[in-house]
Amino acid sequence: MDSALPSYQGHRYPVEIISHCVWRYHRFPLSFREAGELMLQRGVVVSYETIRRWCLKFGQQYANGLRRRQPRPGDTWHLDKAFIKINGEQKYLWRAVDQDGMVLDVLVQSRRDTAAARRFFRRLLKKTRSVPRVVVTDKLRSYAAAHREVMPSAGHRSHKGLNNRAENSHQPTRQREHAMKGFRSVGGAQRFLSAFSGISPHFRPRRHLMTAAHYRTEMTTRFAIWDQITGAAGRPAEA
Repeated sequence: MDSALPSYQGHRYPVEIISHCVWRYHRFPLSFREAGELMLQRGVVVSYETIRRWCLKFGQQYANGLRRRQPRPGDTWHLDKAFIKINGEQKYLWRAVDQDGMVLDVLVQSRRDTAAARRFFRRLLKKTRSVPRVVVTDKLRSYAAAHREVMPSAGHRSHKGLNNRAENSHQPTRQREHAMKGFRSVGGAQRFLSAFSGISPHFRPRRHLMTAAHYRTEMTTRFAIWDQITGAAGRPAEA
């Protein structure tokens, strides 16, 4: 077995049930209670608290496994930030995607100044281990200052209308934020969004560019990859 696979030692539920619950919670705008109710409809009794613990323990591991299967990032990065409410306070969700819409990273921060932009740029370089050809942002001046300091070799295009790809990438997060009635802490938001940004896009191919047959084939492949990275491959589903 691949050493990168998660360990389920000590869990009385089989891997296919655990991975299925984690998939449902991150793929659809469900609460933990709703995810448990859907499992009950299929004859599996599991509490919402158990599903919550599974998502905390395995969500990021699954997301990391999916990211290891992704191709190298494209050479054009789109960066954007969005306001999010955390325990009633306004924070900023920084996001980067490449020209194909692949999420490179997300980071929750309290500010949108040069220091925050610099921190996000450095995190991106460390995580992707690559430097883009072009960085596309909106007109926030903090981007330009951080760009000159952290990645001066990359081109920088600052224009509101060029950054729709990053802005559109926020939409699934908005759906989840609404379903969860906001986030309670910065750490909790970062943990969830880090896993969510790795799992949710895997099951959201660019449907509008595919025929129905192509879409079904693509989704079958993506489900097979999910089974491989969770360790459920080759085992009969029980949920």
